[in-house]
Amino acid sequence: MLVSEAEPASAVDISALDIVLWGVLPYVMAVVLVGGLVWRYKYDQFGWTTRSSQLYESKLLRIASPLFHFGLLAVIAGHFFGLVIPMAWTQAVGMSQDFYHFNALFVGGIAGVGTLGGIILLIYRRRTTGPVFMATTRNDKAMYVVLTAAIVFGLWTTLASVFEGEHGHNYRETVAPWFRSLYVFQPDITAMAAAPFSFHLHTLVGMALFVIWPFTRLVHAFTAPLHYLFRPYIVYRSRDRAVGGAPDRSAGSTTSGVPARRGWSAVGTRDRDTKNR
Repeated sequence: MLVSEAEPASAVDISALDIVLWGVLPYVMAVVLVGGLVWRYKYDQFGWTTRSSQLYESKLLRIASPLFHFGLLAVIAGHFFGLVIPMAWTQAVGMSQDFYHFNALFVGGIAGVGTLGGIILLIYRRRTTGPVFMATTRNDKAMYVVLTAAIVFGLWTTLASVFEGEHGHNYRETVAPWFRSLYVFQPDITAMAAAPFSFHLHTLVGMALFVIWPFTRLVHAFTAPLHYLFRPYIVYRSRDRAVGGAPDRSAGSTTSGVPARRGWSAVGTRDRDTKNR
């Protein structure tokens, strides 16, 4: 269904700018990203934080934060599926290009709109809530500009594919091979040069985002508390019943001998139990 509008890769003339943008710049970005994270962790661990503003305002944050973060996770999953998994693999398991294209546009469109809506709400909250705005630095403002631009341009490429229909560009034949070639240190500059300008712009803004990533509050993404999902429960209260109908003082029974209503009660300690007798 999809027919690339760009010229065949073998027919594209490679310029010096193409070599710099698609053959050199990705590795510069990777060095800055990794080196910046190492430097930030070594010399600025106290600044490795999101500087949470939940205490200043939480009602809007309850909506904006999950909308942005869950939408972003879906966007990342879509990028991984489209760029890392070759088209030949999906076709080998029986997934047609039409079916893949429909799902990519449908799911990608929803994820992109959700992520964009979440970031707009976060910016609105930061701008209209006095204490939150006062805690906003120039670094934060620059980060929001680049992050929003990356989301907008990514959504633009998705919507453009919808309007172009079957004549839309198939990025799995240009951008995806170039992306995978970077990991074997043999960048396919010709393939990326054949992609339309919209994909070039989205890629450049994305690389700019990763360049500034270590020096902004975005570093918290590398220290997400995933271990919380696997740690044992911490018991703060018990729900033990009184034994034999006798009043259970640790469970909050009354002095008249009538057991208290069943429910959660504070866990007693040896010192407290001795003092209450």
